[in-house]
Amino acid sequence: MRASPMAGASHHLVVFLAALLALLPGSSQLQYSQTWTLFKIQQMLNHPPVLSHWRRTTDFCGGGGTAAPSAAVVCYGDTVTQLHIAGVRGAPPLPMNFSIGALVMALSRLPDLKVLTLSGLGLWGPLPDKIGRLAALEIVNMSGNYLYGGVPGGLSQLTGLQTLILDDNLLAGELPAWIGELPQLAVLSLRNNSLGGAVPASVGRMESLRSLVLASNNLTGNLPDMSGLTNLQVIDVGDNWLGPAFPALGRKVVTVVLSRNRFTGGLPGEITSFYLLERLDVSWNRFVGPFMPALLSLPAIRYLNVAGNRFTGVLSDKVACGDNLQFVDLSSNLLTGSEPACLRPDKKPATVVLVNANCLEATGGDASQHPSPFCQNQALAVGITHGGKVRKKLTHHAGFLAGIAMAALAAASAVAVVAVVAVRRKNKKGVMVRPPAMLGEDNSSSTSGYPSKMFADARYISQTVKLGALGIPPYRTFSLVELEAATDNFENSLLLGQDSFGEMYRGRLGNGTLVAIRSLKVKRNQSSLSFSRHIETISRLRHRNLVSALGHCFEYDLDDSTVTQLYLVFEYVQNGNLRSRISQGTEGRKLTWAQRISAAIGIANGIQFLHAGMMPGLFGNNLKINNILLDQNHVAKISSYNIPILGEAMKSEKGGPGGKHHTESPLLNDKTDIFDFGVILLEIVSGKPITSLYEVEIMKELMLWAVADEDLVRRRSFADQEVSKGCSDESLRTIMQICLRCLAKEAVQRPSIEDVLWNLQFAAQVQDDWEGDNRSSDGSMVSSSSRITKSSRFQNEQTRSGREKECVDSSARGSVWLQAATEDGNFETGRRQAEDERY
Repeated sequence: MRASPMAGASHHLVVFLAALLALLPGSSQLQYSQTWTLFKIQQMLNHPPVLSHWRRTTDFCGGGGTAAPSAAVVCYGDTVTQLHIAGVRGAPPLPMNFSIGALVMALSRLPDLKVLTLSGLGLWGPLPDKIGRLAALEIVNMSGNYLYGGVPGGLSQLTGLQTLILDDNLLAGELPAWIGELPQLAVLSLRNNSLGGAVPASVGRMESLRSLVLASNNLTGNLPDMSGLTNLQVIDVGDNWLGPAFPALGRKVVTVVLSRNRFTGGLPGEITSFYLLERLDVSWNRFVGPFMPALLSLPAIRYLNVAGNRFTGVLSDKVACGDNLQFVDLSSNLLTGSEPACLRPDKKPATVVLVNANCLEATGGDASQHPSPFCQNQALAVGITHGGKVRKKLTHHAGFLAGIAMAALAAASAVAVVAVVAVRRKNKKGVMVRPPAMLGEDNSSSTSGYPSKMFADARYISQTVKLGALGIPPYRTFSLVELEAATDNFENSLLLGQDSFGEMYRGRLGNGTLVAIRSLKVKRNQSSLSFSRHIETISRLRHRNLVSALGHCFEYDLDDSTVTQLYLVFEYVQNGNLRSRISQGTEGRKLTWAQRISAAIGIANGIQFLHAGMMPGLFGNNLKINNILLDQNHVAKISSYNIPILGEAMKSEKGGPGGKHHTESPLLNDKTDIFDFGVILLEIVSGKPITSLYEVEIMKELMLWAVADEDLVRRRSFADQEVSKGCSDESLRTIMQICLRCLAKEAVQRPSIEDVLWNLQFAAQVQDDWEGDNRSSDGSMVSSSSRITKSSRFQNEQTRSGREKECVDSSARGSVWLQAATEDGNFETGRRQAEDERY
């Protein structure tokens, strides 16, 4: 039967309409090659739950590929222009066979892709330069993954890039200068990575920049001049090491977050003309000088936080407040007067106001304020002269020669830092006696009556230490009266120990804080400059994995202006030492295998801080397992580090099993601590106390025998029987391997502390996964939310040789290069070999 002309016309009309619809955005069938690419991406991402609705019949351009904003495909015509895949926060890393390079190559088959979101999916690996092949990209969000390495240079080829978000990854290295040359970049967010170095000057030339977020990295130095960035609205660089100069900003900024850095000096006056400013956070820096009440009355201000600085000034009821204020924190400064009436609950009931730890007039029985003289004297102690320059001169107090204490000239707005020096005078019989209290002294914080002295270095004592969250108070000076009261006049029953340098006492401060006080004899030939340098270094000995320094006190001989005794005050850790919970622990009190790895990681972090977290680094710390203390949460803290003032004397000692190896070249002195750490690891694994180098050699040979054999029974027989049944064989083997490398006789063959940490974190993650598998009925991986676990999980997933005997085939390649890396002492080489094979 022949079709009628009308039927033929209808058929052509349908074809014409279909062709017309195909030209409309989002209404046509996606190209087959791009459909295939999307399914390939789904496979590479290990079929995440958020993409469970993708089927072979899915019409991606018809809206079938979209399930809420967390999974969306947007088309223009028959091609993909936007791809959004957002997983869950803290998702575990993808399997070992995942390749970030292959994923980027697959994405390059979507040539018109403008918007890409791949967040919280467990992506791991160094983001490759080939990302520059996605030439149409305008918005990239790959936050919440495990990307490491540097910011890839391939991004510099994306001239149309407007938004780059790589938050919550493990990126390292410096922020590249070319980042400021991207002509259209408006949003740059690299929060919570490990980027270091200075922010490049090119950032100050990014005319299109609206939001700059670099918080929670390791950035240093001053920020570039950004006063010419007329579009900049948000700058968040909190929790870095930036400073000291307040950044130059344009007047259109809305959010300025500089908290927890090293900014100092006063706030610039022009900040009171930032009429669009809604959020200002400069808390926990080193700012000094008058607080500007005008900040409270900025028309748009909602959030104002200046806590933890040394702002001065008198507040009064006449201070005006903006109508939009929702949060104000003025606490921990040196403010006097009274809380502004506009901040009181009856005026702003919905506004959170914090003013504690100032010297304001107490109202309603408020005991959170210091007495007024405290702020006046502290202001005198920490001020800086106009322009930030410190003027120094020798000073005296009622005829006392200050040979040890260089002072800053007390100008109207500032002087240098004060150090309270405990002074004793010898009477005719040679007995040390205290001088009487002197007119005009500050006795507000103690009853010592001792005169205060000023050190030359204005950086000392006034520094803000980033340990408030750990409950460690700021470093300060103590009076001798405080220390005598804390120790009941250094009662013998409170003596913790003594050596050739002095004694260690347990004490309790007036506020109930337990402390350890070390009394050190001082050589008379040490100069005041030497003391200033030593004390500055000691004041920075504050870390989660160190028994942190809390302050100091000098005992001063009046007759010849010399220091005769130095008292160092440390936090008191009262949960015993590591040996007492391993080789000498009683049943039920010994640490589990996971706790032992955690303690080892803590020690390694402490060593890394001593070596690289301070300038100059502290080496030759005479590490011993019985000098590793545990707090109530089993956090390991090193108590035997090389106190700078004893450095020369310590060099002559050869304490510990590693003493034989403490005579290496100065270029290798960091490897001394690596050897001692290996001895600690040996005892952690074996559970047997090790007290001599001979025992180290014997145990080392036994460990070599245990590691070399593929039979896990031999390794478990070497390990402490208290934990051998509760540890993964792969975790145990990794700890043994790094331990043996630490114990190498030649210092050049010992690993760096970074290599040690890398392996310990790997062992911790393997153990975590193994325990999770044993707890889980369906065999699914149990993930951890900690930052350390995240780092180890991602970096070491690629090197895993398999979980016991369950994944032997899939991980054989990782086992081969891990073993090779162990033999040649170069884990970085092995890591690159594995990546080369995969990519």
